[in-house]
Amino acid sequence: MSEPTPDAERNAERDAERDAVLAALRPVVDGIAATFGPVCEVVLHDYRRPERSVVAVAGSVTGRTVGGAMSEIGMRVLARGDEARDELNYVTRTGDGILLKSSTMVLRDSTGAVFGALCVNLDVTAVDRAQALLGALAGAAGTPADPPATAFGDDIDAVVDAIVDAHPLRRDSSWAALDRARRLELFRDLDGRGVFAVRRSVEQVAARLGISRASAYSYLSQARAATGPAADPAGGDA
Repeated sequence: MSEPTPDAERNAERDAERDAVLAALRPVVDGIAATFGPVCEVVLHDYRRPERSVVAVAGSVTGRTVGGAMSEIGMRVLARGDEARDELNYVTRTGDGILLKSSTMVLRDSTGAVFGALCVNLDVTAVDRAQALLGALAGAAGTPADPPATAFGDDIDAVVDAIVDAHPLRRDSSWAALDRARRLELFRDLDGRGVFAVRRSVEQVAARLGISRASAYSYLSQARAATGPAADPAGGDA
């Protein structure tokens, strides 16, 4: 039996360290959710497995379950790699209209490499409605900005489809109506959102756009030639 290589030993040590961090955070997930009550959901992600990144969840706001996929926000963090930063107190909404105040805190190992995230989602829909009512009673009601919708779901394919379908270039024009520059812009933006960090995502995007797999790889390659790679071109795990 061959001896493990130094690289294999380092990878094993790094994985053991990351597993220990995730294990230590599991009770924290339950503690945060219990503190804020039923309006709170806390999700712990292991980005080594994008398609099933959820390793712990407490509360139910977006309907996440253990073994589920990362959200659109997680894919964006994954695309940024080790340059990713915490995103705190941002407002978004689910596809069914729940208004969320959220924070995504990246997890790093001792080398500084990003490998996961701890996410907190607060359902502030009722608070927003109460604020609007109070504003109307005080005569100070205005038209609030509509927060962006975020694709949440346990099925990574559904998340990828939602991102592609919601893209302005895709929503406002058919693929055939887009010129080369806008097609490259579409692929560049999808890449920046982490879509192509997911296994088999290039094929999935191609099917969603109604183009061949070869065409999708070609456009992705051309888009990256100008900006540099954001993820593995083969759509493998990061």
